[in-house]
Amino acid sequence: MMKIRRPRSLNGLILVGFGLVTLPLLVAVVWALVNLDRLAAQSEELVNSGRTAAENNRRLTEQVGALDRHARQYQVLRNADGLQLVQQDVAALERVLNDMQPLTERALAVPQSQSIARAARRVVNTLATPEVTAGELQSAVDEIGPLRQQVAEFTNGLTRYVDQMLSELQASTRRAQQVSAWQVAALVPGTLILVLFFILLVAKPIRQLDSAISQLGQSGFAKPIEVKGPTDLQRLGRQLEWLRLRLLELAQEKNRFLRHMSHELKTPLANIREGTELLLDGTVGPLDTPQREVTDILRMNGLKLQQLIENLLSFSAWQTKTEVLTLSDFPVRELVISVAKAQRLALKAANIQLKLEIDELTVNADREKIRTVLDNLMSNAIKFTPREGLITVRAFATKAGFVLEFGDTGPGIPDDESPRIFEAFFQGRREQGGQVAGTGIGLSVVLECIQAHQGTVELVNTGEFPGAHFRIEIPQRRMTQKHKLAANG
Repeated sequence: MMKIRRPRSLNGLILVGFGLVTLPLLVAVVWALVNLDRLAAQSEELVNSGRTAAENNRRLTEQVGALDRHARQYQVLRNADGLQLVQQDVAALERVLNDMQPLTERALAVPQSQSIARAARRVVNTLATPEVTAGELQSAVDEIGPLRQQVAEFTNGLTRYVDQMLSELQASTRRAQQVSAWQVAALVPGTLILVLFFILLVAKPIRQLDSAISQLGQSGFAKPIEVKGPTDLQRLGRQLEWLRLRLLELAQEKNRFLRHMSHELKTPLANIREGTELLLDGTVGPLDTPQREVTDILRMNGLKLQQLIENLLSFSAWQTKTEVLTLSDFPVRELVISVAKAQRLALKAANIQLKLEIDELTVNADREKIRTVLDNLMSNAIKFTPREGLITVRAFATKAGFVLEFGDTGPGIPDDESPRIFEAFFQGRREQGGQVAGTGIGLSVVLECIQAHQGTVELVNTGEFPGAHFRIEIPQRRMTQKHKLAANG
């Protein structure tokens, strides 16, 4: 069985599709033009034949009438001029019959034409006989009446033939119209089927390319890229696969760098924190009030640096998918208060009030990951909340799980930046507060921690808070809810 070879390039596939789509249309157009030309020629010929037939019928009838009149005149006068007129009439009649011969042959009326010519010749021959008697002359003149009837039947037959040809032409025109209608009825769905077929042939590899590009845009480097179709699209797919491998290699190198640098930074930072704690504990001697304030600042910024490093480690771990959840039951309110206490120096430095609206909930989740989420959102709110501002933290149960909300009185997040705030290393145009600049991965770590719990985190705009308002929903299989407590209650 012969295998049909598909075009190897996209241009070739488009050209073949265009050819297959237009070929039936071209055939139909050519067929219609040929039939139109044929019908036009037949119409022209029929019009000419009809006009000529009508004219010749008139002439033939007139000649028979002239022959009858001149023959009767000769019967009375019997002069040479009268005989000459009769002979001229018969000659003219024969010329008319000769002019009508093409139509006569097509109408199969040649015997009738010949019979008319012979009858007219017999009349003139009888009249031209020198010894013709009066009775023979009368008989010859009487033959003109049947001749006139014969001419009428002959002309009527030619008229019927022309009418028949007209009917056949009309029938041919109707058949051509029907065939054209059937061709259009068959070509329209056939053409649509061919168009859809080639659209699918082209659209499938294009969809694969679009999916591959979207995959790369979403940092999906794990799934190989394979594009089937024309050669040039396959080549483009191989280039995307090379790009995927290169991006995967760069991502792995970036993660290795983050892990190594984070671990390298943790050692000196641990020494700094340990020294700061020794100073605050008075191990190396008592501190006066200014010295203690400076040491508190060192301790607070050490904690911030530690949090940044932990974020880098968490981000690197989530990128390589090496961390797993360690689920346990814990009360949300105690965890939120613990995070708030860790941030108390930053809150106090900016004179920011913290309002806690936490239901007494016991949830099942990864405590450290939820703590990381709370700590990052708290730090983010502190950075962008102005002095003497307000940060509100809520936690309450739902039918499917529990919700955490953070709202502040800061400037908020611009609409053009909100789609990108959860991207790693993205930092907006807003000026940040605090003494240690962020890395831009805090919200990215929050997103990954929540997604690991099969939850969602989003920036909402309810109008309740003038600044940013984050809402987190985490599904739960089991949870205990007690009464609601406020921070100042």
